[in-house]
Amino acid sequence: MKYVVVTGGVVSGLGKGVTASSIGVVLKACGLRVTSIKIDPYLNTDAGTMSPFEHGEVFVLDDGGEVDLDLGNYERFLDVTLTRDNNITTGKIYQSVIDKERRGDYLGKTVQVVPHITDEIQDWIERVASVPVDGTNLSADVCVIELGGVVGDIESSPFVEALRQFQFRVGQDSFCLVHVSLVPVLGATGEQKTKPTQHSVKDLRALGLVPNLLACRSAKPLMQSTKEKLMQFCHVSAEHVLNIYDVSNIWHVPLLLKDQKAHLAILKQLNLSFHVNPALEEWTARAELCDSLSVPVKIAMVGKYTGLSDSYLSVIKALVHASLACSKKLCLEWIAATDLEDSTRNEKPAVHAAAWDTLKNVDGILVPGGFGDRGVQGKILAAKFARENKVPYLGICLGMQIAVIEFCRTVLKLEDANSTEFYADTPHPCVIFMPEVSKTHMGGTMRLGSRKTYFTTSDCMTANLYKLQGHHGDGGEFYVEERHRHRYEVNPDMVEKLDAAGLHFFGKDETGKRMEILELLGHPYFVGVQFHPEFKSRPGKPAPLFLGFIRAASGSSPNVHGYNNGSFASHSNGHCMANGVASVSANGLL
Repeated sequence: MKYVVVTGGVVSGLGKGVTASSIGVVLKACGLRVTSIKIDPYLNTDAGTMSPFEHGEVFVLDDGGEVDLDLGNYERFLDVTLTRDNNITTGKIYQSVIDKERRGDYLGKTVQVVPHITDEIQDWIERVASVPVDGTNLSADVCVIELGGVVGDIESSPFVEALRQFQFRVGQDSFCLVHVSLVPVLGATGEQKTKPTQHSVKDLRALGLVPNLLACRSAKPLMQSTKEKLMQFCHVSAEHVLNIYDVSNIWHVPLLLKDQKAHLAILKQLNLSFHVNPALEEWTARAELCDSLSVPVKIAMVGKYTGLSDSYLSVIKALVHASLACSKKLCLEWIAATDLEDSTRNEKPAVHAAAWDTLKNVDGILVPGGFGDRGVQGKILAAKFARENKVPYLGICLGMQIAVIEFCRTVLKLEDANSTEFYADTPHPCVIFMPEVSKTHMGGTMRLGSRKTYFTTSDCMTANLYKLQGHHGDGGEFYVEERHRHRYEVNPDMVEKLDAAGLHFFGKDETGKRMEILELLGHPYFVGVQFHPEFKSRPGKPAPLFLGFIRAASGSSPNVHGYNNGSFASHSNGHCMANGVASVSANGLL
């Protein structure tokens, strides 16, 4: 097994995750099998209980792992299926060591950070790196490891020390260190400053790690004089100074690495005799198509965490994949759900009017998942507007529950209908707490991971969308497998009334009692799902329900064969992101 370790310096949010993913893409294009590990130095066992404002979205894996959003990048870029163990946290490591100490595994030794914590980190890396992730029984050739945070952070010290030891455990020709750093431009002179990177490398070397390659983030391509200065003061050769400058879309990043022959430098360091030219034709075509498309499709994202786009990163990516497949330019309109509510109209009338003006001028409305009652009334109003005005609507997790609440209140005339999450004593509980979920512990207790959804008919719109991508049933039953993350469900006692009024549940779990997919007949596209289809969307294979949503928002029938599924020939119209969702944000590469 070979290891590529990606560290970061100067500031966080430089795009280490995308850099690590792109390195994986280039190595995979050389014919190697690639897996990934993300190290998060925080004490949480996992990301499940963290606010999206703290750390971006919580990405859910097939095995139910609630992990850092960078694992979503790895899965999308490398088209692999990772496990919860691919996300290492300080909490997991210490918990494992303490459990061993309680069992007496250390034979009475004094348990210390060195060697016990550092050994546990190294053992964990070696164990997880050997697990197949590409659908075969074959282990990877290369494991790309991203160390979160910035070199010098107190919380990451044990991991840095473990990696220092690890390079000797596996051997120098099985260990390649790529250090991602920032080269800023200060003042009106436009001079590219190398001092932050010099000091970052100095700190790294003082900790016993010597970078083999530098990946320098900058707004514009590095000047030759800048590269020479970095080469001189950071002790790396010229061909090992890589430049990842701001690009028009994320798919250019692997191409930048290829053009700078990063793969050759990494392969040489790892003593791998692969001399093929990376096969990145599909990535090239996708990047060029993304730059060339111009016909817009305007989608409103009505949510709670609209102040940080990373809170909905996978949803954004799924919209991007679907828009690209439909040759449309995604223009994403962020609407804070609270801005649509009557209380905002009284307190901030201009904000309220602007939010409604935006909502009334979009091609589709998406209400993503979330927790808590803030903004719920605004989401209900958005769902009502979409339903009554036949605007394409996609409700994910909470977004599906919102559609049910709105329908109960407006169509069934149950004015006090609500979810017990928001009002425990509602007389009309149309969304209820699932009986098997813990009411005392929050972490890892939801209904999590990949589960089967069975269609009650194979002739509904959502079933047809899945069939377009080759999904099929087993033993005469048609089902799909999608990832879940929820504590509440549609009240099964309300289903008969809802169905009679026109809101049909065409997807259910294996018991037939838990509602998974709803459709409103007579509407161009009004779909709600209890699961999260965005987590399995891929650049060349968009999530079917997002694809149908974008097609409907573009004025086409959702069920149409012949979309660009994996085909990226050049077009004159189409796709890119706008309105604050550019390919490169203030937080770095998305």
